[in-house]
Amino acid sequence: MADILEKIKEKLEPLLEGTDIFVVGIKIKPTNNIKVFLDADSGFTVGMSADLNKKLYPLLLESGWFPDDDFSLEISSPGVGEPLVSVRQYQKNLGRTVAITNLEKVESVGVITMVTDDAVTIECKIPKKKETQILEIPYSSIKTATIQIIF
Repeated sequence: MADILEKIKEKLEPLLEGTDIFVVGIKIKPTNNIKVFLDADSGFTVGMSADLNKKLYPLLLESGWFPDDDFSLEISSPGVGEPLVSVRQYQKNLGRTVAITNLEKVESVGVITMVTDDAVTIECKIPKKKETQILEIPYSSIKTATIQIIF
C-alpha cells in the first residue's frame, strides 16, 4: 500500500508545480477510496480541489493500479480541527492560536510566533499573572498540534 501511496504522490506533484499548494497527506481506505489532503499558503479552495480532482483522476485511471478501475478519489483540505503535520502548515499559520500536546500529554495553548525547521515557538498567556511565556517546542516532542478557532 505504501508503494501505491508514493506513486499517487508522484502523479500529483507535477500538477502542483508553479502553485503554492502542498501535500499534507494521502490515505487509501480498504474500499479503494483515495483521500488526498492538500493545503496552500494562500488558502485551498473548493475550486482548486475540483480542478485537481479532474486532472488527477484520469492519471490514476491510466495507471492500472486498481483492477476494474474500482476506486474513488477525494481531494480536500485537512479541515478545521485536524492536526498540523508539516512545517509548512505551521508557517502558514503564523500568528494564529494553536493547542500543542506534547508526548507527556501536557497541553500548551498560544500564538505561533516563529517557525524553524526544528521547532515552533508559541507565546502563551498566563491568565493569573497577566504575563506571557515564550515556549520553543521541538517538533519531535509534539504529539498533536491543532489550530484553535477564536471567535
